[in-house]
Amino acid sequence: MRVIDWLMEGDPATRWQVMQDLLDADPAGVTAERSRVAREGWGAALLAARGADGQWAGGAHFPTTEPELPGQPWTSTSHVLTELRLLGLDPHSAEAREVVDDVRRATRWEHDGQPFWEGEVEPCINGALVSNGVYYGVPVDGVVERLLGERMAVGGWNCEQETGSTRSSFDTTIAVVEAMAAQQRVTDDPRVREARLSGEAYLLERGLLRRRSTGEVVDEDYLRLAFPPRWHYDVLRALEHFRAVGAAPDERMREAIDVVRSKRRDDGTWPLDVRWGGDARIDHGAVGEPNRWITLQALRVLRWAGEDS
Repeated sequence: MRVIDWLMEGDPATRWQVMQDLLDADPAGVTAERSRVAREGWGAALLAARGADGQWAGGAHFPTTEPELPGQPWTSTSHVLTELRLLGLDPHSAEAREVVDDVRRATRWEHDGQPFWEGEVEPCINGALVSNGVYYGVPVDGVVERLLGERMAVGGWNCEQETGSTRSSFDTTIAVVEAMAAQQRVTDDPRVREARLSGEAYLLERGLLRRRSTGEVVDEDYLRLAFPPRWHYDVLRALEHFRAVGAAPDERMREAIDVVRSKRRDDGTWPLDVRWGGDARIDHGAVGEPNRWITLQALRVLRWAGEDS
């Protein structure tokens, strides 16, 4: 069976992206398929899991009850909004507009009771918030200003800056450069573009995976491909960002592209390498098994890089 046929047997959330990014399908057909995300499969399941209070798990970032599984739980409002964005829920749909309004009314950050769309204090959390805010059409300019002011001297960001860290983090930096790329779609502020390029340069100077000082791989987890990525960095997530912003592939990305290509199975699919611990609402596949999300992303990255044969 052709890999594309296998991908098209999946959830509407992957099908519409296959149609758009791999098949160059007619936009009307892509839009029709995308509209099914709110009514069928994973997207519908996530929407149905929202509580009567208009939130998921009764809060912004951590559920109000103890998680059953070890690790950070992924069942709360902030994480589900991100997951729905990755699935491609139409932000103009009635379902999305109802969610945005309810979150604005009901959700406060556990940190200090801040209104949800006004942001928290950690740049990794606020990076996801900005990406979500822009996607769902919510102004998040105040959060962007905070992130602009938190850029570190080396060009990236780190959630541990408050506790004295002076080194940027790959995990935090990818979240913020994704946020700046999103904000660029709704503003012509040159500071936003500069910040995005600064964070990208930080990653590229390190080949998307290595320490600049020693040349060692920063973290073996960066070579493990996951969906959803949650707050974690990996080379496929980084390459997806550069593809999405229309960057030209260059030699600084070569090793990361090779890592992705090397993980392809004999049947043409890619496996899920890791599922980040903690409770989750949707099962996107078993570790070690062929995974439609990883395969979709890998194929469109290789296509962008001119290596889709």
